[in-house]
Amino acid sequence: MFAIQQFNSDNHPMAAQTDPQETIAYRLSELLRRLNEGQKLDPHALAQEFSVNLRTIQRDLNERLAFLDLDKHHGHYRVSGPRLGLLTQQDIERFASVAGLQGMHPQLGTELLKDLLDSRLQSLQIRGHHYEDLSGREDNFRQLKQAIEQRCAIGFRYQKPEGEKTVAAAQPYKLVNHSGIWYLAATDAGTLKSYTFTKISGLLIDDQQRFEPDPAVVAQLAREDSIWFNVKKTEVVFKVGREVAGYFQRRQLVNGQKIEKELADGGLLVSCLIAHPNQILPIVRYWLPNVRIISPEGMQAELEQQLRAYLGTV
Repeated sequence: MFAIQQFNSDNHPMAAQTDPQETIAYRLSELLRRLNEGQKLDPHALAQEFSVNLRTIQRDLNERLAFLDLDKHHGHYRVSGPRLGLLTQQDIERFASVAGLQGMHPQLGTELLKDLLDSRLQSLQIRGHHYEDLSGREDNFRQLKQAIEQRCAIGFRYQKPEGEKTVAAAQPYKLVNHSGIWYLAATDAGTLKSYTFTKISGLLIDDQQRFEPDPAVVAQLAREDSIWFNVKKTEVVFKVGREVAGYFQRRQLVNGQKIEKELADGGLLVSCLIAHPNQILPIVRYWLPNVRIISPEGMQAELEQQLRAYLGTV
């Protein structure tokens, strides 16, 4: 389907579709950055700066950032000396990705947030700001997380379109949230695969069978931007019009995007690696007519054919 763009008075696409979860993530990551740098935060000034009410800022500091054990003095908040500067930029970026998780999923939020900001733990990875509902599956989630941390082999049943498959003696590496969906990254017979968490059932943890993580698999997971682990990647190059170039310069709108060239007309040439067309086509559709695929040859024509077919049905 088409994504509907909204325009402001300057005729630029707005991030009006940016949801409250992303707004919270930005605000909290900014607060975290300032605290990590040793700044004292005044709730009244913050409420005015971020255009929210005082109660919202107080909730940010007293609840959402409670894991920092902030010091409060004369109404100002700051990080205590021993904790000052401990977080890296990567920690702050990780926090930005999960800042709203507590509100979306209170049963798991506090635990996940603390673990994701603990650089010693590598069992969880989050990409994106939206989260599926895991109600009723919390125990399995925690069991998988524990199996990853303790390096235990696992077995489970997995629901595929063609029927149920049994996976035995898999080695779990990470739980990854990609674009709102949780996946288990695990090796099966030596091959790294991704399994949709909600399609896993009959989970068995074999605490008698431990494994040593393969450094090559760990490295692959660290550099991977998608959950298409075992698929050959294709480079896509697309042209971004000057009207929306700023959005692509300010943030990564496509996983692994790289600005190849700034054009004389103010536009951009951008590249990325994809394992499946659905990683790029929805983005291009949303930004039409200001984004156009240059290569691989034929992908833009295929997209336009899909759009014509859709218009013929409405």
